[in-house]
Amino acid sequence: DKIRQDEHAAYVEDKADLEQGLAGVRKALSVLRDYYAADESALIQDDGSLSSFMQQPAPPQMHEKAGGAGSSIISILEVVESDFAKNLAKVETEESDAEADYDKITQENKVAKTSMSQDVKYKVAESKSLDKTASELSADLETTNSELAAVNEYDAKIKDRCVAKPETYQQRAARREAAPDIGACGHS
Repeated sequence: DKIRQDEHAAYVEDKADLEQGLAGVRKALSVLRDYYAADESALIQDDGSLSSFMQQPAPPQMHEKAGGAGSSIISILEVVESDFAKNLAKVETEESDAEADYDKITQENKVAKTSMSQDVKYKVAESKSLDKTASELSADLETTNSELAAVNEYDAKIKDRCVAKPETYQQRAARREAAPDIGACGHS
């Protein structure tokens, strides 16, 4: 913004200088054209009420208009006028282009800033949502693990009660010796 303000201030100063120069050159051209185009009486100041008090001096006897020098001066001033007008148009065009570019960049920056702030807002919301989901899933995992541990414990108790464990050889031998001999009683 500061750079743009400096550019605009330089433009205002340059434009004022060029307009002032152009006005001066045009005024000089007008005076010179009037002088070289008109007769001697064109430059006499004549106001009816003052004519009785003021007398115009008689023109010098040797004075003549230098027509050739006058036309070359006029043509030089016309070139200068053209240059001033061209430079003024160029400065005005450059200023309008710079202003348009500045406005365009400013608008693009506003859009980019708005877009980025919305992106940040959405990313923060998404992050909060993901944090909440992660904590819910962690709680679900803890619950599932505790349920699994309870099921495994119950399964172990059931297996102890319901699954027949094979007897070892020593246990069978001990049981046979403790039992009465059925073969001696039943067969004689």
